Amino acid sequence: MSKVWFFVGFVFVSVYVPEFESKVFTKCGLTKELLQNKFDRTLVGNWVCLIESESAKNTSKVIVKANGSKSLGLFQINSKDWCKFGSKGGKCNIKCEDLLTDDISDDSVCAKIIQQELGFRTWEGWMRSCYGRKLPLPSCPNLSS
Repeated sequence: MSKVWFFVGFVFVSVYVPEFESKVFTKCGLTKELLQNKFDRTLVGNWVCLIESESAKNTSKVIVKANGSKSLGLFQINSKDWCKFGSKGGKCNIKCEDLLTDDISDDSVCAKIIQQELGFRTWEGWMRSCYGRKLPLPSCPNLSS
């Protein structure tokens, strides 16, 4: 009988205790967060559109790709080149697990590196939903100048 209770407890913990602290941003909350992380104000509309398309503004989103790599977090940064599981690594010198937390400061640094190296076109979601559109800074109350 104790094995049954152990199993029930294990299933409960697995289902109801999240592995990572995640956050789903509002559009204005995301805009403010990007500005606080020193994103170029003229490109914030592109970043917001990209994030909405790639992760639905969810910091813990994970997509397993056909090649076995994973796209992780708010910016859907791919584990193949940009990060390493278990220790810092990849072109961004970051742990992949760190891309799944609600602190987006390290994700932001990595996303900027990717954008500077490959441009927005490297993100499929940006190409599908944002390319060719006017994407001004979202109008939100209390945005710092």
